[in-house]
Amino acid sequence: MDGEGPQTLCDLCLAQVCSRLDALCRKGADGSMSLIWAPLFPQELADQLLQKMATKGMLNDTTVGIFRNSEKLRLRSASIRYCKVSAKAFRLALCPHRLLELDASWVPGDLTGADVISGLASNPDCRASLQMLTLNGLSMNLGTLEEDGGVCVGFSSLQGLKTIHLVNTDLTDDILEDICSLPRLETLDISCSSVTELNALLKCKNTLRSLIAHRLYRLDTTPVRLLFIFTQLHALRHLDFSYNHFANDDSERRANGDEAVRQLLESGPQILPSLVSLDISGRKPIDDSVLRGFVESRSGLIFLGLLATGLSSSPVLSSHENLKVTGEANEKQLWEALRRYRERECFVKEALIHLYHLTSDTDKPQPDMLKLVVEAMRSHPESPHVHLLATACVFNLTTRDLAEVMPVRLMSATVTQLLHAMETFPNIQQVQSNCLMALCNDFLLQNVPFDRYSAAMLVIKWLSNHEEPTLQRIAVAVISILVAKISVEETALLSNDISFMKQLLTVVQHKAMLGLVDPTLKFALSALWNLTDETPAAARNFINCQGLELYMEVLESYYSETAIQQKVLGLLNNIAEVEELQSDLMDEDLLEHILSLLQDSQMLVEVRYFAGGILAQLASRAEAWTLDQELRSTILEQLHKSIMTWPHLEQEMVSYRSFRPFCSLLQTCQPSGVQLWAVWAIHLVCRQNASYYIHMLTKEGLMELLKALDTHPDTHSNVKRVSQSIMRMVQEQQSPCEVTNSQTEPGKS
Repeated sequence: MDGEGPQTLCDLCLAQVCSRLDALCRKGADGSMSLIWAPLFPQELADQLLQKMATKGMLNDTTVGIFRNSEKLRLRSASIRYCKVSAKAFRLALCPHRLLELDASWVPGDLTGADVISGLASNPDCRASLQMLTLNGLSMNLGTLEEDGGVCVGFSSLQGLKTIHLVNTDLTDDILEDICSLPRLETLDISCSSVTELNALLKCKNTLRSLIAHRLYRLDTTPVRLLFIFTQLHALRHLDFSYNHFANDDSERRANGDEAVRQLLESGPQILPSLVSLDISGRKPIDDSVLRGFVESRSGLIFLGLLATGLSSSPVLSSHENLKVTGEANEKQLWEALRRYRERECFVKEALIHLYHLTSDTDKPQPDMLKLVVEAMRSHPESPHVHLLATACVFNLTTRDLAEVMPVRLMSATVTQLLHAMETFPNIQQVQSNCLMALCNDFLLQNVPFDRYSAAMLVIKWLSNHEEPTLQRIAVAVISILVAKISVEETALLSNDISFMKQLLTVVQHKAMLGLVDPTLKFALSALWNLTDETPAAARNFINCQGLELYMEVLESYYSETAIQQKVLGLLNNIAEVEELQSDLMDEDLLEHILSLLQDSQMLVEVRYFAGGILAQLASRAEAWTLDQELRSTILEQLHKSIMTWPHLEQEMVSYRSFRPFCSLLQTCQPSGVQLWAVWAIHLVCRQNASYYIHMLTKEGLMELLKALDTHPDTHSNVKRVSQSIMRMVQEQQSPCEVTNSQTEPGKS
């Protein structure tokens, strides 16, 4: 994951190819895809296309078929890690290539090590060209593998191999013997495998430069024998003999390993003279003096793995500035641990525990550290322990203003992982709590790109099952911002789920019953206001859920609470804008109450404005008015009279997705009170956010309506004056270049 800077042009183009793969391909008789027209891809680009398809989760038996064209799409470094590719598809699509590297780790399904080896060995070019093979997590199943001629096929068939990774496999001693016979073998990773002894390593003692043997839980070798084997590896520069300190493995076997490590550290530099890197993380603690003697006797040492050994605070380490260390003594050691141990859950957990405590009061942006935490979550998608700790660390690393200075792509990836954690671990309360607290960040919710619709659905689902007050407030706050930022189409999708509306109304009802005025109530009202904005289906659901009756009660009981009144009236405005729902508002008591708010000179303009909007919409349609005509006449008269007393507002009070609801109010046949409310509203938002709303004004054709008002002989002078002011603002804002919509609409708060 690259958290720095924008995506490259190559990345964008490859993503476009992936998104349009169906259109660019035809399907063969077996269902596999092939490109309709394929240029000769630069070799590196073919590798990157395969990698992009794999990381997007779209590489499978069907799509991998495009790589059967090995003349146009020439692969050298191929990764099908975690991709569901069968043995047949693998042989047909990847084995014809002259591969240098292959990673087939953790491929789900029936693909085995035997399938991979036999497929690669079937290509004479691969036998010689392949230098790196990674089969982590696969079953080997090499026992009965034979060529057509009856000659056994194994790793030794691939004579060019220099690097082999077989982590978490059923590797046997016999297979290890075969591997160690390779003439060019330099790097071998057999971590967490089932080998019982390491004598086979003596066959490659002159070529092996790196041995990674983390947690060999079935190893049954005495310390003396282990030390002898290690000392014979004359070319060895890196040795990893670390252990999972959380595992409940055979204590005697583990003790043998611990003793071998102690003896190795106590031996002089004449043993393994080329060694520059040693990892003993998770091993039984030894005396600090032993570590000091080892470090001081090896001037070429560049790395020590000491996580969970109790040794990472040793004074000798601070005197070697160029020595990299994994440990828990400081953030530098933890960063190194997370970087090196990404695939090892035991060490990731250990590092995250200490990172959480070290960053609990941090005020320093650490994007590199956050990137590693996110990658740890990606590497262990099903681990509740990793996500419990990682989400807490994410909160520490992004809280307050820290998120604002992080790379946007990194924050986008971070939010995606938080949402994955919420979805994957719905019953782990602390994970949910950590995610909600991390998500409750205004900058993050407003400015970072991510799937806000899915996020809203996840959070409302959480809310329906939890009532803890603090977290409920956070969840409702997150929802209120998310609903304001999603598109009209996504809002409509949300409104189709009536449980979403019911859950928010339940929050409002509960707070209203207790007479509370708290942030949770305000956030819930804001969310409902945004949810019904230009979304008739949501407005209808609101009415069907008895929201109108609830809001009438809230209007009366919270008469003196301006913020509450404003949000309630804002939602009623949204309903009043929908012609087929206006009849639901034709309640004399309700409209007289709203009229009293409009007329109350002691009431803030923020409240009177929304009261006026409701009345203007309802009174604008004389043919649909079903109440006493005298009430309508009074409303129209008071609208005009009240608006003329309103002062200019400096603080932003309202925002609009579009001006469409105003079109009917700006007709020349409308009463002056209706027209005046509409032009006053447009003037307000244009003056406060000119670049956004003036572009909207011209794009949606309202300039023609304003000009018609200005030239019509019956238009009231007050309406003309405001209309002319708006048109002057448009002229001043526009330049020779077309004004672009450079701002996004803020939500109602």
